[in-house]
Amino acid sequence: MADKYDATSISILEGLEAVRKRPGMYIGSVSTRGLNHLIYEITDNSVDEHLAGHCSKIDVILGKDGTATIVDNGRGIPVGIHPKAGIPAVEVVFTVLHAGGKFGDGGYKISGGLHGVGASVVNALSTWLEVTIKVDGIVYMQRYERGKVMYPLKQIGTCRKSDTGTSITFLPDPEIFEKTKFNAELVKSRLHETAYLNPELTINFEDRRGDVIEKVTFCEPDGIKAYVRDLNNGKDSVCDIVYYKRESQGIELEVAFQFVDEFQENILGFCNNIYTQEGGTHITGFKSKFTTIINQYARELGILKDKDTNFTGLDVRNGMTAVIAVKHPEPRFEGQTKTKLDNQDAAKVVAEVSGEELERYFDKNLEQLKNVIACAEKSAKIRKAEEKAKTNLLSKPKFSCDTNGKLANCESRNPAECEVFIVEGDSAGGSAKTARNRRTQAILPIRGKILNVEKASIDKVLANAEIKTMITAFGCGFSEGYGNDFDISKLRYDKIIIMTDADVDGAHIATLLLTFFYRFMPELIHQGHVYLATPPLYKVVPKKGEGEYLYDDKALEKYRRTHSEAFTLQRYKGLGEMDAEQLWETTLDPATRVLKQVEIEDAKMASDVTSMLMGTDVPPRRQFIHEHANDAQLDI
Repeated sequence: MADKYDATSISILEGLEAVRKRPGMYIGSVSTRGLNHLIYEITDNSVDEHLAGHCSKIDVILGKDGTATIVDNGRGIPVGIHPKAGIPAVEVVFTVLHAGGKFGDGGYKISGGLHGVGASVVNALSTWLEVTIKVDGIVYMQRYERGKVMYPLKQIGTCRKSDTGTSITFLPDPEIFEKTKFNAELVKSRLHETAYLNPELTINFEDRRGDVIEKVTFCEPDGIKAYVRDLNNGKDSVCDIVYYKRESQGIELEVAFQFVDEFQENILGFCNNIYTQEGGTHITGFKSKFTTIINQYARELGILKDKDTNFTGLDVRNGMTAVIAVKHPEPRFEGQTKTKLDNQDAAKVVAEVSGEELERYFDKNLEQLKNVIACAEKSAKIRKAEEKAKTNLLSKPKFSCDTNGKLANCESRNPAECEVFIVEGDSAGGSAKTARNRRTQAILPIRGKILNVEKASIDKVLANAEIKTMITAFGCGFSEGYGNDFDISKLRYDKIIIMTDADVDGAHIATLLLTFFYRFMPELIHQGHVYLATPPLYKVVPKKGEGEYLYDDKALEKYRRTHSEAFTLQRYKGLGEMDAEQLWETTLDPATRVLKQVEIEDAKMASDVTSMLMGTDVPPRRQFIHEHANDAQLDI
């Protein structure tokens, strides 16, 4: 029976030993990103119950004590004895890696948590975890601590037979994570996204950690059409939202898109409710077919007259906001964090179905089609004009051949061991050049604040001396809205480290640099090449004993509380105030320095916040700053 879900549905593949030793392999990182991922893993299991037709409501609660609780009204994890393991199936789910109902003839046809590691990994990385299950009129409970069973599964009460479901509460382990406070905004964004993708599902979020309990309900009956509408909120639309949904060869495809009067594309891909940040075959299939269809119509309408001339893919997608969601019975992802779909049959099905549905829609909606083609025409004109400007700029010998003498390069030519420090000011640059390891560390000083690329046209961006120097130094080109000359395989440095003063101006310079990387070299961030150096703010030197570097005011307060002897305090107003030895010891030496890797957890939120904080529209920025001033922190 295809819908069977009992103890025999749980398959065992291998043990759980490596999770606590190498958590990054399973949840991506031990930063806030990895911490929030614990909630997503458990929530995804509840969503799988919904996809199987057995769950309509999920509650996610952040407790005052630092816990997270996820409750669903699904069937309840099976409690019967597993035929191979000889223990309750729920215990197998939480203590054995790669055990779940997502393998072979298990209880799920479509699943996001296909690797079956979610529940056991969350358990292994928690100080404690408790699971409560309602099934067959009985309430069961079991507790684990750091993955170990504390007592056998026990009955703790009764309930109505119709009242079924699973409740899981866990406390993240501070021995594993850099910080154990969940980021509510990111969690809410992910839950809202899940609601868009599952229009018949209601998700209740509750944050009990503040003085006032926050409650939000996410329910989107219009599904991904509402998602596209909300993504385009406040923008001038060029056409109606186009929507279609079909199943072919066992793969279900759902697409919604709309064009707005902007020159960038925003395409979000999902497979089995999982956001595929790096795209994959389903996105490739849609893009290629859409480009072909628009070019065919443009030629039929006489807009494209030359047989050898076509709109590029970027031309036809500029202004497009799209959500492409597939449900695949056997998806293949690259890595546990599921950032890219790899199934070739997905590309074929998406292309075939999209071709038929797009022709059906545009044949009936000629004016909408003409509006879309007009966007492509406008984009092509701007692209050609800016390509000409770009060619003129890049062809200058000064741009393509040197770095204006600013770069103090390293001796090694092996990118894997090389790193470049982008340093604020000539004074700090001079100290850094003296202090560095010349074999593997390059120094690139920049003067003042670089151009804010969010407010500038491409010709102004490429005319900026500091930006030209960085593009030349990195060696991999750049990408922007009308072309893509970026090739990360040519990157000369494994680490690009932003090293600015530990003050407001330094933070502003770092923000401008990150905005440039995010908009013009996003792969540098996505593939983990961008870091922030962490120079100390103070050095304390007691009358007896060795001096100690302190990195912020909290560290200084703690030092004062824990040390009664007199000491001399030195405050570094900037990197230039450190001598070469101090700069090496605190900020350059790989053995003692602290680096913060730049990560993007929520692509939509990152793009929206970047546009708001760095763009030209002042009122939303002012409101955001007022609302979040007390939450400000460097969380990278």
